[in-house]
Amino acid sequence: MQNDLVQYFGTGRRKSSVARVILTPGKGEFLVNGRPFEEYFPNPATRLDILQPLSLTENEGRFNLSANVNGGGLTGQAGAVRLGITRALMELDKDLRKTLKPAGLVTRDPRVKERKKYGLKKARKASQFSKR
Repeated sequence: MQNDLVQYFGTGRRKSSVARVILTPGKGEFLVNGRPFEEYFPNPATRLDILQPLSLTENEGRFNLSANVNGGGLTGQAGAVRLGITRALMELDKDLRKTLKPAGLVTRDPRVKERKKYGLKKARKASQFSKR
C-alpha cells in the first residue's frame, strides 16, 4: 500500500456537534467543511485549542487534516474537531494515548443541553411564584 493512500479517521462529538476528521500524511493543510481552518474558526484562542492534540504529540505540519463538521455552534464544533483529531492520532499510534490522556483530550465532554420540561419556560426556569 502506498503512503499517499494512508488515512486515519476520528469522530468527535460535543454538545450537538459532530465532526468527522481525516488525517493524511502531508504538509499541514487544514480544511474544515471545504474552507481554510483560519477562515472557519476566526478566533485564535479556539484555533489554539483545536490544535492542542497535534502540538502535544509534536505532529504539527506532518499531516493534512480534513474535517467535516455539522450541528451546534462554533465552540461545540471546535470541541468536536479537537476530539476527532485526538481519536485519529490514537488510531495512528496507540502510544500517543499516554500523552493525550493526562491533558484531558481523550475524554468526550458529556455535557448536553437539558430538555425543556412542560409547565416551565425552559429546562428549569419557572414563572415567578405568586402567593396571592
